[in-house]
Amino acid sequence: MYGLVQALFIAGMLAQFAGNPREVERFALNLTELSTRQNFAFWLAGGQVLRGWARSACGETAEGVALIERGIAGWAATGATLLVPYYLALKAEALHLADRSVEGLETINEAGALVKRSEELWWSAELHRLRGVFLTAIGADEVEIQASLSMAIRIAKEQKAIPLEKRAEATYAEYRRQKASALGGCDFRLPLW
Repeated sequence: MYGLVQALFIAGMLAQFAGNPREVERFALNLTELSTRQNFAFWLAGGQVLRGWARSACGETAEGVALIERGIAGWAATGATLLVPYYLALKAEALHLADRSVEGLETINEAGALVKRSEELWWSAELHRLRGVFLTAIGADEVEIQASLSMAIRIAKEQKAIPLEKRAEATYAEYRRQKASALGGCDFRLPLW
């Protein structure tokens, strides 16, 4: 059973990486059901985070943010610190989808500080990309936005994380496209995935 919950968790993460909330929710529901039956508190918390992201991505942002926060708290209660920057990135996305981009940016900054302490670097490129997305949403300084998006690309290249590199490059290209076509400083939103 333990191997099955791990497989469900990883499948849910892979579906999240692909931006597929329906698949994430399917895996997360199976994960939380099995984890509840088997008393796997660790994996139950991970399933709540993934399900929260899926609910947010499907428009149920209040429910999604609450599930993610409950999942992060449950994860921390087990003593685990691994994956918390990733979970915080999911929470930040959910906050952004709820038109709470300032809080999303604060959450990304919290994740970045945790990465510096833990040296869990695997999601660093995405943290910088999301930071650029949120800075754009709040109308921050163009130099700061470009620095975040450029850093995302650089880190992804250094880590040879080709999907994250392509995602960061696509976001930066979309930022430049929208910036070039914006009339009179109109606001615009960058896609999350």
